[in-house]
Amino acid sequence: MDKIYISKPHSYIIMAASMLLISACIITNTSLAYGFLGGIIFTSLMLLKHRYTIKNILVLILSGLKEAWMLYVLILLIGAAASVWLASGVVPSLMYYGFEYMKGMNFLLATFLIVSVVSIFMGTAVGTVSTIGIALLGVGKGFGVPAPLLLGVIISGAFIADKMSPISGLFNLTLITTKRSYKDVMSSMLPTFIPTFIITAAVYYFIGKNFTISAGAENLIYYQTAILDGFKVSPYIALLPVIVLIMSLCGAKTIPTLLIGLFAGCLVSSFAQNIAALTLIKSIFFGYKGFTPSTELNKILVSGGIKSMIEVVLIVMGAVGLTSLFEKTGMIVPLIEKLTSGAHTKRQLILKTALISSLLTVVTCDQTASILLPGRLLQDKYKELGIDRSLLARTISDTGTIIAPLMAWNINALILTSLTGISATEYAPYAVLCYLAPLITIVVSYRIKESQKPLTISD
Repeated sequence: MDKIYISKPHSYIIMAASMLLISACIITNTSLAYGFLGGIIFTSLMLLKHRYTIKNILVLILSGLKEAWMLYVLILLIGAAASVWLASGVVPSLMYYGFEYMKGMNFLLATFLIVSVVSIFMGTAVGTVSTIGIALLGVGKGFGVPAPLLLGVIISGAFIADKMSPISGLFNLTLITTKRSYKDVMSSMLPTFIPTFIITAAVYYFIGKNFTISAGAENLIYYQTAILDGFKVSPYIALLPVIVLIMSLCGAKTIPTLLIGLFAGCLVSSFAQNIAALTLIKSIFFGYKGFTPSTELNKILVSGGIKSMIEVVLIVMGAVGLTSLFEKTGMIVPLIEKLTSGAHTKRQLILKTALISSLLTVVTCDQTASILLPGRLLQDKYKELGIDRSLLARTISDTGTIIAPLMAWNINALILTSLTGISATEYAPYAVLCYLAPLITIVVSYRIKESQKPLTISD
């Protein structure tokens, strides 16, 4: 059928109602999947009044879901990887050597550096905080480090995962939506990431001058001893995820890369950690729990496996289905056109992208819509101005993705608060990287030469 455009008033009512339904899920601590489903149902009922049929609506939703099929597979594989990285000793090894590295160092700086590395290999900010982040919070308390300050440092490092990890569901959503490869986006991301990382590290170095851990730190030794009792630890095991990172940087496709990483992790789990095949399979599907002499450590070394990612897949499918209706019925077009109407240069378009992505994160309480909507709807504008889509992906990652934990009502902030007991208003002032990334993206955008010839952009 020909596209039937919805009037602006009705479009705004539909979008506002959908956002309210999503927000209600946050307030009532209900799965966001219900919010997106409610949004789809409400939008569909409104579309039926505008001469759309049920068949038309289903076709629009299914076409959007089909476009993102790879993402659902990736999310499930990421759930499997989380269990395998624990069972194989990868995460315990990273923790062990990280704690060893911290002895005698500026505690805040060491925490930021270690969490940043671990987050790349974990692929999830919340997962990083819930493992090594919680362990470091426990260690920091023993040295008198204020918990909100330390959590801000941990969050700065952890959210690098959502921003640029090759096994991050959010970053892969960004890549799939903007139709760019990991290699392409990483090369464009370095001009903003390097200064952001260096300045953040410098800030934590100066703040943390009063928090240096002695070589005989009892808390660190306690965790290290428990890790050694529960796992075979080796620097070679700790470097196992590097395979995934190198393959991603070389341009390998994400799903085959993850499968190779999973296969290697399974081999290490079987031969190095002596885990039975059936036990490993159960861990991959239903989750893993560490078995060490430390009750505290066992609570940290936990993964939900593929089963725990089913809800995430449903949330993403709901978000994709709803944004497909917004996009394919033309509802979102007037709003996007209004927001980008003044963008006549490359610099202005990047600034508008940052604004749109950030606003969507603030309003929807989640990063999914802030990736999907600008990632899909601004591609033509980027092509018109001769800007490669890798800059679109970079801008989204530097803004809408990274600011998520700063708002107390955001799903990420709510999860972090439930994990740590520390509210966003307490830790947010210290999450330096989450503030710096958007600012440096804006600064770098002013260095773009407007006179350069349009870039050749592949479909």
